Parts: sequence; C-alpha cells; structure tokens
Amino acid sequence: MGLFSRLGDIINSNINAMLDGAENPEKIARLIIQEMEDTLVEVRTAAARAMADKKEMEREIAHYTKQRDEWAAKAELAIDKGREDLARGALTAKQKADSEIERRQEAMKVAEEAFEKRQQDLAKLQDKLSEAKAKHRALMMRREAAEQRIRVRSQVHDGKVDDALARYAHVERKVDEMEAYADQIKGREPNLQAEFEALERNESVEKELEALKARRTGPSQSSETEG
Repeated sequence: MGLFSRLGDIINSNINAMLDGAENPEKIARLIIQEMEDTLVEVRTAAARAMADKKEMEREIAHYTKQRDEWAAKAELAIDKGREDLARGALTAKQKADSEIERRQEAMKVAEEAFEKRQQDLAKLQDKLSEAKAKHRALMMRREAAEQRIRVRSQVHDGKVDDALARYAHVERKVDEMEAYADQIKGREPNLQAEFEALERNESVEKELEALKARRTGPSQSSETEG
C-alpha cells in the first residue's frame, strides 16, 4: 500500500470517528495536521535510511572493486611466474568480487530509486501540510469572528444593556438637576454691584416716599393754620 493511500485511510477513519462523535471542525483540522506531521516524520526517516543504504552500497562497491583489482593483479603475477593454478584461483576470486560489485550496484540503484521516491513524497506531503495549516488558520479566524459576532449581537439584544442605558439616562437627569441647582445658587449669590444697585433703588424709593408725604400733608397743615 502506498504512503498516501495509508495516510488517507488513517485520516478518513479518524475524521469519520470524530464526525460520529459530533466533534467540531477545528479539532478535525488539528487531527489531520497531526497525522500529516507524523507521516512527514516517517517519510523523512525512510528517506534518511535510503540515503544511508546508498552510502553503504558505495562503500561496499569500493571495497569489492579494490579486491577485484588486487586479484586481477595477482592473476597476472601468477601467469608471469608460470603458476596457472594460482592464476586460476585468483581469477575465481576476481569473478566473485565482480559478482559482489554487481549485486551492490543493483542494490544501490534500488536505494537511489527509493530515495528519489521518498523525496517526491516529502515534497507532496509538505505542500499538503502547508495547505492544511493555512486552512486551519483561516478556519480559526472565521470561528473567532463568528464568536465575536455572537457576543456583540447577544449584548445588543440583551435586556441588561437596555437596563444599563436606562440607568445611565437616570444618572444623566440627576446631573442635569444638579447643574440647574448650581446655576440657581450662583444667581442668588450677593455681589458688590447688586448691593449698590439695591442701595440706589432704596434711596430713590425713600425720596419718592418723602415727596408723597409732603404732598399729602401739605394741604392739611395749610387749613389748620387758617382756622
């Protein structure tokens, strides 16, 4: 089974289980991201293992190549010395080294293909993970915006707000009354100019009173004198 097929099965099974449990979408998104991150770690581990296998094959190929060259040189030396039996044994060992090299080359080819496949899987999975995280952030922003709208609208339609506004209006009326009372007190405060004006009014009244008394008493006094 392919990597992404297995990942898809895991995600789908978990999503279905969470949907059955009536979980919220944000938790589902977090679960998907967690599954993808875990799989990403597995793929990276597999890619590192494939690279290690390739390097091991390279070391073994170098080892058997050195052995092959050494046995080839020994076979030539044995021929030069007239020892065909030794030359035959050296060539047999050389062929065994060649066989080992071929096997390691085939194994290294498989390791290289596995490494390339893991690299492709990593790139695809990383892209999908980035996409999932972006969608998760967008989902969280939408949820937060919806929660704020709910709070605002709940407060707007809540009777407590109306009560608070009514209390505020009552306080405002009290303040108006206090300000009006303060203005009245200020209007009744005596000042020097007002006192002088009152004094002048009183003097004018007194003069007019004396004049009136004089007019009223004048004729009576004249009659008494004539009699």
